[in-house]
Amino acid sequence: MWSVNYLVARTAPGIIGPHVLALGRWFLAGLILLILARTELWRERRSTLQAWPQYLALGTLGMLICGAWVYWAAETTTAINIALIYAASPVLITLGAVIGLKESFTRRQGLGVFIALLGVLHVVVKGQWTALTEVVWVLGDGLIVIAMMSWAAYALLLKKWASPLSSPARLAATCMGGSLILLPFASYEWFATPHVQWSNSASILILVAAVFPGVGAYWAYSYCQKTLGASRVAASLYMGPLYGSLVGWLLLNETLGWHHAVGAALILPGIYWASQKRNISGILSDA
Repeated sequence: MWSVNYLVARTAPGIIGPHVLALGRWFLAGLILLILARTELWRERRSTLQAWPQYLALGTLGMLICGAWVYWAAETTTAINIALIYAASPVLITLGAVIGLKESFTRRQGLGVFIALLGVLHVVVKGQWTALTEVVWVLGDGLIVIAMMSWAAYALLLKKWASPLSSPARLAATCMGGSLILLPFASYEWFATPHVQWSNSASILILVAAVFPGVGAYWAYSYCQKTLGASRVAASLYMGPLYGSLVGWLLLNETLGWHHAVGAALILPGIYWASQKRNISGILSDA
């Protein structure tokens, strides 16, 4: 369900703008979660309102940068690149936990960080290390690198900022914070820049993005975490590049290159080694 977002991102250009799509997705997902968690949110309304700066910050990181900017990136890069580059976010979460949360750091984790980031760079430069001046740099790859760092910050702040809310209720509040942050960007995109007329396809993309990679994937992940445990479910994050690449190849007719294969061969083991410790797995699961 999460890999559906790559399909949405690559289908959206020419149909709906990235910020309008992100606003529609997260506002709709937030409404669904608000309905489901309405009793808890009303009970905790005071503490939730007092923490409004946190929800705006989380909304900026998780819904603007990791939402709209990913859709923006898809205008110039491929779903395969998005999946592979984004997959390295657990590595940055590991580094952030060491620096910001004072977690311990082993040599094996250090090796994993180095190998995974090397894999990301290999994908970005398209494997052309000996001819970097000939590489065609695209904005989309840079935006995904920024989104990868933003997701790591989002995950670490979720861990750092304690909340009395359950995960669904907290995500609902974050969706509302993200929607407020996205509103001026989406309004500018709609009123001040050229855009296509609204269509049924735009509505379908918003609905699909909200239901499948939004609420659906979230609930599935939460259910698996309760059933199987946090550390085992954290390993499912490593499957993202595989599903994303298959979506790009089978449904979007994107070409799989050797630089993708080499990048994946570096990124996936690197993530595994970097996030071996139980405390890191807990942060990944909270995200």
